[in-house]
Amino acid sequence: MRLSKSDSMKKTFGIIGAGNIGQTVARHLLNAGHAVILANNSGGDSLKKITQSLGAGATAGTVQQAAQADIVLLSLPWSQVPTLKQVTDWEGKTVIDATNHFISYAPDFKVEDLGSKASSEVVASLLPGAKIVKAFNTIFYKTLAEDPRVMGGNRVLFVSGNDPISKNEVIDVIASLGFAPIDLGSLSEGSKLQQAKGALATLNLVKY
Repeated sequence: MRLSKSDSMKKTFGIIGAGNIGQTVARHLLNAGHAVILANNSGGDSLKKITQSLGAGATAGTVQQAAQADIVLLSLPWSQVPTLKQVTDWEGKTVIDATNHFISYAPDFKVEDLGSKASSEVVASLLPGAKIVKAFNTIFYKTLAEDPRVMGGNRVLFVSGNDPISKNEVIDVIASLGFAPIDLGSLSEGSKLQQAKGALATLNLVKY
């Protein structure tokens, strides 16, 4: 069942990783009427200034608290993804994977060799029972922060996932933020196009 716009406006999002992408997505969610719980591995005290700048609807919490939200978004560095194993119950949870598997950044931007696996499949293996949906990872954060409504069109966000219910839930939320979601299929196929060094990585497209 697809969410109505009014239903999607009532969600609480747990955002694990409060860097550029996490804060940017949080602002879009707050502007659309959602609530957000931000968490990182440093603890809630390190997030006070961030939540104050985000304003009403934003709170700081632990990783465990963020993981209990209606929908969870992962935006932490790849090296910290294994720490998510501290959460013992992911069963049935919709988890948006906005991570990229970089092991170094500028100037070389190296990615971890995952063999034939997509990075989101690796994430899924660490979060047993979670319904992983890949999204919010392809656009530079400064572009993502801009108004998604562009010259009569909508900025594109790619989405992939294996569970159709969770994927449609994320698609509806993305659309409610003003973006144009495009479904790329399963994690094994679609998320490989989205992930770092993939064919669609960094593309800034507008759908008219």
